[in-house]
Amino acid sequence: MPRLNEQNTALAAEIIARYPRPKSALIPLLHLAQEQDGWVTDEAMRHIADLVGVTPAEVRGTGTFYEMFQFEPIGRYLINICGTMSCALLGADELMRAAEEELGIHAGGTTDDGMFTLHRAECQAACTEAPCLQVNYRYRFRVTPVEIRQFIREIRAGQHEAEIPSHGTLARIRQHIPVDRGVGAVDPAAVNEAPVWVTTAPEGGAS
Repeated sequence: MPRLNEQNTALAAEIIARYPRPKSALIPLLHLAQEQDGWVTDEAMRHIADLVGVTPAEVRGTGTFYEMFQFEPIGRYLINICGTMSCALLGADELMRAAEEELGIHAGGTTDDGMFTLHRAECQAACTEAPCLQVNYRYRFRVTPVEIRQFIREIRAGQHEAEIPSHGTLARIRQHIPVDRGVGAVDPAAVNEAPVWVTTAPEGGAS
């Protein structure tokens, strides 16, 4: 299982330099590892641990708190169908059955060709647009069973590649902060005075 490749190791160093303490970069580095391989491998977690000076267990402990990180091989397209109250009342079970039939797998499974993984998700914060789903965390709202079958067929045919990149890719444009535009990374332990934005309230005013 791969570590971060040479290009991503260099990018990891750039990301780490943005933070006052290396371990503060754990989450963006986990995203970087997932973008490289589609999921976060054990070897990548060990590599990240070495880069930021923590244990692999700390890296895993941070990553497993967040639903977006996957720690086992996953399809190129992860379909998350919301099953929480609003979506459940408006047809989430029917959506799941339609997706399972179209893909030939059950929730939690991955198609034999490695193209799709199907999961049931908790609330996706779009309750007014129920039932909803995400494909690689790109939303679809008020979806019907007929529409999800068609959507899966369109993805198979490559019709949504411009909109939905492979699993792990959060954005196609990566943040880059020129050195002369950065605010600087200061270790909290080195701070010995109040932040510049803290001012004393006028006499008689609220603090």
